[in-house]
Amino acid sequence: MSLARQSGFTLIEMMITVAIAAILAAVALPAYTDYVKRGRISQATNNLSSMRVKLEQYFQDNRTYVGACASGTVAPLPAADDFTYSCPTLTATTFTVQAAGVSTGTMNGFTYTIDQANAKSTTALPSGWGTAPVSCWVIKKGGVC
Repeated sequence: MSLARQSGFTLIEMMITVAIAAILAAVALPAYTDYVKRGRISQATNNLSSMRVKLEQYFQDNRTYVGACASGTVAPLPAADDFTYSCPTLTATTFTVQAAGVSTGTMNGFTYTIDQANAKSTTALPSGWGTAPVSCWVIKKGGVC
């Protein structure tokens, strides 16, 4: 009788491979999720900065901010994406534009604002991202602006 040599993996080898893959996934997935959130934050801050410029143009044309943030003007609100945009304050000489994370999305808990003096602030953050309010736009975990 001749013995045929079998090739393949043992159960132990397969379990070690699965364990290593699980450890790598446990480290990589949270890092990737934070990376995606940081990308979406820049989307909101860019829209807020653009909105500030449009509101200044509206003020130059009308000598008031009242009536801005409406469709049909030079300063319409950006379309909602991962954030919803609003103008909670619109007076003759002041404005505040706000970007709030959509409550059903991954950006829930983030709220950013900008005003006529270009004062940028983060008024709400999810846990682990720092404490709010702060007078800058938090773009990384730990309250980093």
